[in-house]
Amino acid sequence: MEFTELIMTPKLNGVILHSPFHEPLDGTLCITGHHLILSSRKDDAQELWLLHHSIDSIEKIQHSASLQKGGSIILKCKDFRILRLDIAQPNEFHNIYRSLDRLANLDKPELLYPFFYRPMYDILEEGHMLFNPEIEFTNLITTDEWRVSHVNRNYAICNTYSATVIVPKTIDDDVIIAATTFREGGRFPLLSYRHENGAVLLRTSQPLLNNNNRRCKADEKILNAVLGPYKKGYIIDTRSIAYVNSCKGKGGGTEPEGYYMQWKKVFKPLDKISKCDGSLVDNFLKLIDVCNDVNTSWDKWLSRLEASNWLTHIQNCLNTACLGAQCLDKDGASVVVHGTSGLDTTLIVTSTTQMILNPDCRTIRGFQALVEREWLQAGHPFQARHLKCYTDSKSKRQQPTFLVFLDCVYQLHYQFPCSFEFKTDMLIILFEHSYFSQFGTFLGNCEAERVQMEVHKKTTSLWSYLNRPDVLTSLLNPLYEPNRLPIWPSVAPVSLVLWTELYMRLATNNLKYWILDRAEERACRLLARLGSELGPSGGPLSLFQSNLCSFHQGTYTKWDSQTTPPADAVVRTKNQPSTYIATARAWLLQASISRWIIDPVYNKVALLKTQKIQQQLQDLEVGQVK
Repeated sequence: MEFTELIMTPKLNGVILHSPFHEPLDGTLCITGHHLILSSRKDDAQELWLLHHSIDSIEKIQHSASLQKGGSIILKCKDFRILRLDIAQPNEFHNIYRSLDRLANLDKPELLYPFFYRPMYDILEEGHMLFNPEIEFTNLITTDEWRVSHVNRNYAICNTYSATVIVPKTIDDDVIIAATTFREGGRFPLLSYRHENGAVLLRTSQPLLNNNNRRCKADEKILNAVLGPYKKGYIIDTRSIAYVNSCKGKGGGTEPEGYYMQWKKVFKPLDKISKCDGSLVDNFLKLIDVCNDVNTSWDKWLSRLEASNWLTHIQNCLNTACLGAQCLDKDGASVVVHGTSGLDTTLIVTSTTQMILNPDCRTIRGFQALVEREWLQAGHPFQARHLKCYTDSKSKRQQPTFLVFLDCVYQLHYQFPCSFEFKTDMLIILFEHSYFSQFGTFLGNCEAERVQMEVHKKTTSLWSYLNRPDVLTSLLNPLYEPNRLPIWPSVAPVSLVLWTELYMRLATNNLKYWILDRAEERACRLLARLGSELGPSGGPLSLFQSNLCSFHQGTYTKWDSQTTPPADAVVRTKNQPSTYIATARAWLLQASISRWIIDPVYNKVALLKTQKIQQQLQDLEVGQVK
């Protein structure tokens, strides 16, 4: 099929573009096979280059009932932009709409832009081959416990796993083949991560019991080989008991306890994500709607945010990941995670668990490896899940599972800003490229499909681009201090924040400032009450207040960690007004080791005053000071 067959009007003058934060632009619209381009052909004017695949939905609005007039085309994009094209000519109006609708919904992945994109820079390393399992697990396969298996060489036993898998050395390939018949989709228990104490994290899918509680000795052998004699492990089932019973009626279920005596089963209900029935998409749509609502009161806005249940999903996923991390780190027990298909909640939990425990995953290279290993090679169906972003879709397989994981990472980054080598900008980049991209990394639903499409030969890898020195430098977190210890997040509702850098980045400035006003008002009342404790200058509280105001005025600058609060202090106050007290307390504690506090003349007095303010802030936090 030629793209010219889909483009009814390749070029049109006099099209008016309305876009966020810009004045209307009157220019020439050009439609190519992969891009919509609108330009006024003026040197200092805005120019739009929009990838067709980034369009989530298209709507047309007729200017009048008469067919003799044109209309407006509304483009809702997967990066949350909403664009409007005003077209005066009626025939061209309908032609442009039909052309964009066809080009934004191409059926064949081979027609997408990654297969036509040619980078204008040198490829320094081949990203498609960068994270081979044999390289990633080098330290493991040199031991007597694990080996490389090519039993899935042709994706015959499990079409969603990678061709190369790491399995216990005591398990031969015949046992693995037998175990695949017991798990949905053939997803036998597979290694995700080995903790430093020897405990391992595995992922799989639900067992197929066919209503008679049948057993599979091969499956039991694999799990027991991981544990060893006389050891206990945990099976975390990411479904409620009611949902498990529902699955039993369809031939699924959970492991029969009589055959898995060494394993303790824990149910953590993440049903709305596991079912993939549209519930998560509905919640996400409500979230985006409220983030763009500027005509509501503060209380109603918060109520609508809570009603979206988005942060509840994040909280439940973090809670489940923390449970898995505690079993591995505190108990030294191995953990198996599965839901139904093993493609959604399972991957969220195993990935987030590794972010908590494994410091390598909190580096740029390590995070790329984690996404490659736990999402791409593990068979998350990106093409099906990301068919649409937040608009209604006829496909029940659509949902933002990967975004839930990225949001979990954002919460960890928010609570531990110094433990990550990368900035949260990298999370936004991954979100966007997982939905639309010039790179082939997220194409297809599994490795087998990417091999069939020859993605590694015909497209450029996102990792090749991100690892270029100039791009890599822009992603580095200036606050990063390597931390080899686990990071244990708070999963209390008050500790979770809205990812405004993503969900509200295209909201109007008035809305952002309106939200910040409430935080600033409460914070400044606190600062005014306590600022005098550190002398005439106001010390750090005065500095905190001035930086907060400068951010409110749009003049945010990076703070010097030697003399000022951590860079996330203002963001905390902006995102979650109810945490401003905890933010001030946390900063004052950190300030005790800052340059002004270790001054030989001032340090003792300042330390005593800091401790006093800490206590006052703590009293305020628990409501003891009125």
